[in-house]
Amino acid sequence: MTDAPQASADARQLLRDFFGFSEFLPGQREAIEAVLAGRDALVVMPTGSGKSLLYQLPAAAKPGLVVVASPLIALMRDQLRALEGRGLPAVALHSAQDDAEAITALEAVSTGRARLLYAAPERLAQEGTLNLLRKSRVALFAVDEAHCVSQWGHEFRPDYRRLGEIAQKLGAPVLAVTATAGPRTRDDIRRSLFAREPDVFIRSFARPNLALSFARKRAELRQLLSFIGRQGESGIVYCNSRRKADALAADLARMGLDAPPYHAGLDAYTRDAHQDAFFERKGVVMVATIAFGMGVDKPDVRFVIHADLPNSIEGFYQEIGRAGRDGAPARTLALFEPRDCRRAGARRLFHRNAKRPRGNMLAAKPWRGFA
Repeated sequence: MTDAPQASADARQLLRDFFGFSEFLPGQREAIEAVLAGRDALVVMPTGSGKSLLYQLPAAAKPGLVVVASPLIALMRDQLRALEGRGLPAVALHSAQDDAEAITALEAVSTGRARLLYAAPERLAQEGTLNLLRKSRVALFAVDEAHCVSQWGHEFRPDYRRLGEIAQKLGAPVLAVTATAGPRTRDDIRRSLFAREPDVFIRSFARPNLALSFARKRAELRQLLSFIGRQGESGIVYCNSRRKADALAADLARMGLDAPPYHAGLDAYTRDAHQDAFFERKGVVMVATIAFGMGVDKPDVRFVIHADLPNSIEGFYQEIGRAGRDGAPARTLALFEPRDCRRAGARRLFHRNAKRPRGNMLAAKPWRGFA
């Protein structure tokens, strides 16, 4: 087993040399030390707390390949973008690639040039990919957004249920990371992914820089424009359907906002162009379904709006957590219809406020975790 003090010193050096940070964020060091020591780990940390470092730093520290099961192409592109220029070769395998891109990625893995491989669960389940990884020296198998493993997770993906079997075939230590996993979901993740009992690290979900507000939906467009204001801030507006995202993006654009839509119904070129605009231009308001945002790390998102209530409290927390990652104050707004509150997740979300005085807008206050 790796000597703990030496592991800490080496990890801090890599943190400075590869990633340009002087100190670990709360919870990162302990989890990274477990991974470097070859132990399995389940890490539940709030959005914006630096979970990607938990597998990126070991990729720089350990010989071999770190394989990351990742649920969304947008997430992979964002992390590859962040790694460019850091001297840590990383590639991805997903359905939006053409044959040449996929071949280049596979060659980087087979020749040992790649230190990190991001891949969709569906791609990892393919026999050809699995055979290639068996021939490679896989040092760590990481599952990002691990709540997708669980039947109770808000982003359930059937192929995630096969990742435990894939992990056993690869024979590497397993790291599972997520920002949204209550006790029942954590238990399901443990049963599904780990052949041995993992070290479990859970950090507080408190995000004191986020101010939450809720309003009954009356004049939606006017309410959104009033909340967004004219300050040229970046933000995200979430909708529960592709049609709603397209229509609302068009409405906001007519009102002078830079508001592209993003959802799975758009072609890959358009999705990529809109995502790039969100990162590269100031004041872009992305109008999206839940297809956008998981793992996307833009630090200066100043607001997140739910034009429709999300389907679960976990989804709500995950989505508002994309605001204020730089630690500066950020705002969130959820619009609701009375009938929405009959859903189980909405009842849990609003029950604390049920006896408040009349008035559409609940007083904004810092986010202190789950109810």
